[in-house]
Amino acid sequence: MDTVWAKQALIGETWQSDVTLTLNHGKIASITSNTPAMGTNVGLLIPAPANGHSHAFQRAMAGLSEARGPSGQDSFWTWRQLMFRFLDQLTPEHVQAITTYVQMEMLEAGFGASVEFHYLHHQPGGTPYDDLSEMSQRIVAAAETSGIGLTLLPVMYQYGGCDGRDLAAGQVRFGNDLDRYARLLDGARRAVSALPSDCVTGTAPHSLRAVASEDVPRIVELARGGPIHMHLSEQQAEVAEVKAAYGARPVEWALDNLPIDERWSLIHLTQMTAGETRAMARTGASAGLCPLTEASLGDGIFDGVRWFGNGGAMAIGSDSNIRISLAEELRQLDTSQRLRDHSRASLATADLSTGRRLMDLAARGGAQAAGRGSGRIEIGACADLLALDTSHPDLADLPPDTALDSFVFAGGNHLVADVWSAGRHLVRDGRHIAHDQIRETYRRAVIPLRNASLKR
Repeated sequence: MDTVWAKQALIGETWQSDVTLTLNHGKIASITSNTPAMGTNVGLLIPAPANGHSHAFQRAMAGLSEARGPSGQDSFWTWRQLMFRFLDQLTPEHVQAITTYVQMEMLEAGFGASVEFHYLHHQPGGTPYDDLSEMSQRIVAAAETSGIGLTLLPVMYQYGGCDGRDLAAGQVRFGNDLDRYARLLDGARRAVSALPSDCVTGTAPHSLRAVASEDVPRIVELARGGPIHMHLSEQQAEVAEVKAAYGARPVEWALDNLPIDERWSLIHLTQMTAGETRAMARTGASAGLCPLTEASLGDGIFDGVRWFGNGGAMAIGSDSNIRISLAEELRQLDTSQRLRDHSRASLATADLSTGRRLMDLAARGGAQAAGRGSGRIEIGACADLLALDTSHPDLADLPPDTALDSFVFAGGNHLVADVWSAGRHLVRDGRHIAHDQIRETYRRAVIPLRNASLKR
């Protein structure tokens, strides 16, 4: 049993002082206020949000896709072609090294868990590995090393578009029919079962473009009550393609045809109408938001003001992992609303400042999206905890809510002091306990990959 003492801790919705927590078997066993310091001492303690959406392998191509292409009209779709060429070089060993590094960076950024939207399943050319779940096992092996709580979502990917066309050359490593997907999922579930009990498996129909609509109910069944994630309404071209094929916009079709509830996380949602935003928010599903990637790829701006105004839940993710920072993702989400609406503090409420509200939303919505009993500091909750460094000049002597505002809008990863994932104390004094080893393994893996990419 471990003990954590915090000068200030957010217990439920209330700040308390001189708080002692005991952690047992990954959960919070007791909470006592006004106690003397004991155990691990921290300044400001809050729930650590789950990172709600990640394609870990893309971290290794960060910074390699910023040159203008020959057409002079670059977009998400031209970036995607670069990504396809990059992933064709990746071996299982590469994926394990990259994913471990990404998970370490997530922890050092203040995330307590990772939701991996995992679609890189097969060998280059599309031939399955001898063990169908080889790549899923590499994601699991990464979590064994990093210690992060993992929600693994093997992705179902069938087609190259709504018309059912074959997968393109860059997509064939993703593809499965429903039977093979079920077998792959079984293998992934067996691998995850070897991790600590807080780790979870779910399913992910990639998108309405990539999965036959009649197969989605079976994919929902295969989740066995776990999380279900799907890309939805990310790009203007996607909206047009779905509308032409289904006679309805993506969100409109999903609302009419899918059993959307709290188990679902719909990723991006940057192309919704006002009516779609209100209706989807009220289903209880979380919006899986990745503002840094959505800005990088020109997806659009999520309508956070209307979504949260209608009670919508939110999980924050890092998607392409070009930059892994909880504070910067939340900052980008809020400042994009300000730019669009010519406003300030548009996501604050009468009772909660912007940073406090965003951190609350990210913690609770991330727990929902991850299928994880975290998101609040209360007895019986999963002990995903984040301690901020209140000795730093940017946070020193600030009231707790103002400290959260400063973390989000004036700070970043350097203000993260300690992080626990299901009680595992993995980040201490701002560094992962295996930082040097993980960093060196990643460095050896990515240098030849990047050199090969730059020569193309």
